[in-house]
Amino acid sequence: MLTRELLASYIDAGAGRIKADLAVMGGTLINVNTGEYYQADVAIYKGKITAVEKDISDYVDDHTKIIDAKGKYLAPGLIDCHVHVECSKMSMTRFAEAVVPHGTTSIVSGLDEYISVIGVDGLEDIFKEIDASPLKVFWALPYKTPYTIPKSTIAYNVTGKDHERYHQDSRCYGIWELVREAVMTKDQDTLDAIVEAEKRHRPIFGCSPLARGKDLNEYLMSGVRVDHESYDHEEFLEKARKGIHTIIRESAVTKFLNENVRAITECCPGMARHTSFCSDDVHARGILAHGHIDHIVRLAIKAGVAPMTAIQMGTINAAEAYQIDDHVGSIAPGKDADILLVDQPGTFQVETVISKGQLITENGENRFDYQIPARQSSLTDTVKHALLTADDFATHVNIEEGTALVETIHSVGPFMRKRRDVELEVKDGIVCPSAEKDVAMVSVIERYGIHGHMSKGFISGWSFNKGAIATTASPDDNNLVVAGASREDMALAANTLIGQGGGQVVVIDGKIISFLPLPIAGIASDLAPEELAKKEIELEEGAKEIGSSLPDPIFYLSFLPITAIPDLAITDGGCVDYTKLRYFDPILEVKEN
Repeated sequence: MLTRELLASYIDAGAGRIKADLAVMGGTLINVNTGEYYQADVAIYKGKITAVEKDISDYVDDHTKIIDAKGKYLAPGLIDCHVHVECSKMSMTRFAEAVVPHGTTSIVSGLDEYISVIGVDGLEDIFKEIDASPLKVFWALPYKTPYTIPKSTIAYNVTGKDHERYHQDSRCYGIWELVREAVMTKDQDTLDAIVEAEKRHRPIFGCSPLARGKDLNEYLMSGVRVDHESYDHEEFLEKARKGIHTIIRESAVTKFLNENVRAITECCPGMARHTSFCSDDVHARGILAHGHIDHIVRLAIKAGVAPMTAIQMGTINAAEAYQIDDHVGSIAPGKDADILLVDQPGTFQVETVISKGQLITENGENRFDYQIPARQSSLTDTVKHALLTADDFATHVNIEEGTALVETIHSVGPFMRKRRDVELEVKDGIVCPSAEKDVAMVSVIERYGIHGHMSKGFISGWSFNKGAIATTASPDDNNLVVAGASREDMALAANTLIGQGGGQVVVIDGKIISFLPLPIAGIASDLAPEELAKKEIELEEGAKEIGSSLPDPIFYLSFLPITAIPDLAITDGGCVDYTKLRYFDPILEVKEN
C-alpha cells in the first residue's frame, strides 16, 4: 500500500538520490508507447521503475543487482484482459506458477466462480493468496450473480448493494462481464450496479456475443467500455466502429483469433491500437504446451499483425482499455516493474520475467518460491447434498411403454447449442437414452445445501454409448453437473463428487476410470500444473472410452449451465431456452404403444 513515506522514497529514487535495488542493462527497449525500438537500461526500486535511460549510472551502486540483457529485447509484462482463473482448475498460486513464466504478469478477473461458492467476503483469503504470488489481479465485481436467466442457485447473490459497497474498495477496478440480456431486460440490480460505477468512474467490462445493429446500440447505452466476445470479424469490426475496445479471445476450446484478426489485417488496420487479447478459459495442459498470452501474441504475428502492434495489443492497449495504465502496460518511470526479456519481437520467446519488481524466472529457470497457503474449511467444505440413487436420474412419464419426443440440447461447438428433437423409447414409464440416436441424459444438482434442486434433460452431439462424467467446476453457478448413458453410472459419478468435496470424474460400468479432486471450493486444486495436466489428459481419455467425439467433453459439460451461450442450457432450475429467457420441458409429447 502506498504511504506518504513510500511515495517520498519513490520520488528520491526517481532523482537518483536513492539507488536502484535491481537494474536491467544492455537490452533493446520495446517502447509500446511510441512504437520504437532502441537501447535502454532500466532502474527499479521497491517494485517501481525509476529510470529508463541509455545511461543509468546515476541510479545504481554496489548494492544494485544487475540483470544482463545484452542481445535481448525488453517488453512490458503481458496482460490477460479477461480470464476466469477458476476454470483452469488451478488455485491462484498454481495459476501464477503456470502463466507468469510465459510473461503474463497481470490479469483482469471477476473471481466470479469463487464468489458463487464463498461469496464476496470470502474473497479475502483469495486476495491474500494473490498478494503473496508474483501475479497481479485487477479485480472487477460481477454486475450481479447468478448470471443465469432464469436465475439458478448459488451460495451468494451479488446485488446493487454490493456495488454500492465495493466500488469504494481500492481493489475494485470496475464491473465484470456485463451481459447484454441483463441490460435488455433492465434488471434492477444491474441498473443499480451501472449507476454506482458511473458515480465513481469505474469502467464496465462487457460480454455481448452476436450483438449487432439495434441490439448492440441498446447494449452500448449501458456505458460498456470493452467486449471480449465476437463470433466473426464483421461483428468485431462493428463493435470497434461503435467505440468499444475490442478483445480477441483465444481460449482453450474457442479459437477466435484467426477469424477476429481479419478485421485488422483485411479491413481496418487502425483498430489494432484499440484491440487487446484474452484467454477467458484455459487449462494447464494448454498453457504448458503452448504458453498463455505470449502464445496469442505469436499467433497474431503469424496471422499478419506487425510484431510491435501485436505486443502493444498484449500490453499497453489492455492497460489503457481497463484504465490500469497508471500501473502496468509499458516500461516507463512510475510504472510497476513488470518486465520481460525476450529473444526478439518477431518470435517473442519469453526467457526472463520480472514481476512486482522481483526476478521470477531467469533464462527459463524458476527463481520464485511459490507457497501454497493453508486452506480454511469454509473454502474446502462446499459440496452439500444427500447421496443419490439411479432412479433419481430417471425421467418418468405417464405411460408405461411407447415413445417420447424430446427436445435435446444439441452441442454444435463449445459456445453454440441448438435444439434437436428426437423420438426416444419409453420402458416401464421411463424415457430411455439412445446411443444409436446420439442422445444421453444430463442433470444439474444444487450442491450448496440450500434446497437440493435437481434438473433433468437430454443432450445430443456427444456420442455417448456407456458410462457417465460429472463435474462440480461448472461456471457460472458451479453446481454439480452429470451426464451419461447409464443412470447407475451417473449416480456413482455424482456421489463420488459429493463424498470427496468436489472434482471431475469419469465412470464406466460401475467403475471410476478417472477422478480429479477439486477441494478448493469444489472448483480448484493445489496440484502443480504438470500434475494437473496429467489428470486432465487422463479424464479426457476416460471420456473417449465412453465414446464421446467432442474435443474436450469435461469442458463442454462444465459449460452446459451457462445460459448466455446460445441457444439452450440446463441449470438446477431446469432446461433453459435462452432465446425466450425461460425454462422448457424436454418432454414434448408421449405416445403409448
